Amino acid sequence: MSLQTTSDPVQDAPKHSRIAAIDILRGIALIAMASYHFTWDLENFGYTAPGLTAFGWWKLYARCIASTFLLLVGISLFLAHGRQIRWPGFWKRFAMVAVSAIAISAVTYVATPDGFIFFGILHEIALASLLGLAFLRLPALLTAIVAAAVIAAPYYLRSEIFDHPALWWVGLSATNPRSNDYVPLFPWFGAVLAGIAVAKLASASGLLARLGTWVPGRWTNPLTFIGRHSLAFYLIHQPVLFGSVWLFSQVMPAPPQDRDAGFLKACQVSCEQQRDTKFCSSYCGCMLDTLKGEGSLERLYSNDQTSIWKSHLADLASTCTAETESKMEGGQQ
Repeated sequence: MSLQTTSDPVQDAPKHSRIAAIDILRGIALIAMASYHFTWDLENFGYTAPGLTAFGWWKLYARCIASTFLLLVGISLFLAHGRQIRWPGFWKRFAMVAVSAIAISAVTYVATPDGFIFFGILHEIALASLLGLAFLRLPALLTAIVAAAVIAAPYYLRSEIFDHPALWWVGLSATNPRSNDYVPLFPWFGAVLAGIAVAKLASASGLLARLGTWVPGRWTNPLTFIGRHSLAFYLIHQPVLFGSVWLFSQVMPAPPQDRDAGFLKACQVSCEQQRDTKFCSSYCGCMLDTLKGEGSLERLYSNDQTSIWKSHLADLASTCTAETESKMEGGQQ
């Protein structure tokens, strides 16, 4: 199998046709994404254990969904512009995704300011689509190598230099920022590049041409429809799911959970985005004991957003961080 170069023909589907298999795979990925978000909604309203979707199988499930979706973004970018970049169509799609990403940031900033989506999957798709254009005419092997380097970058290039909020989108911060959907350039651009490389190899082997002639059964029509309207589905599904769970909670509220256990679980989830499990267990215990000792745990659950309360929480966090680090250093001696 020869590698795709700038002079190789792009053997994709005939002009004006779509490859149904790509739409079906995209539809499956979107359904999977909706199932994850629905579980997150159930967790948010107290119908599941706190932190369920941030650990174990659910965490792996979320990453597989995002990786698959971004891989398909790379494949679709090559299918649409592999022969020649169609600038009007590209800029139209780019504008739709970018505007949608900005809208999601604005809405989530109002709804959940402490974890708003400042660079989620739509932000990543917009930027990755723009950067991916530079790889459409490069050899597949080179594109795959760059993809691997991008995916590995967070393991060896993290630095406090990137801790400034203006650089959080890069994904190389020493500590990950809080967000309900954080999909930074590194490592996720690697999935898009991998999609471009896969599409190049499939084109060179004639696989894309063969897929273009495949006619699926009628049972795939719903998946095909969703896959062809992926942006609309993405924007609509979570408000519908969240609203449905909220309505259900008004009729059948979730049973009350042990607040101490809930706090420890939620704290552990948030903490482990930046530190190891052992540190977080000690740190979260310190925070719970301190809040209960001063009688302010109820204020925490009331979602107080005043600057005075936020400053107080920051002071408590700094104190517990110092105490935990001191204990761990003492234990190592």
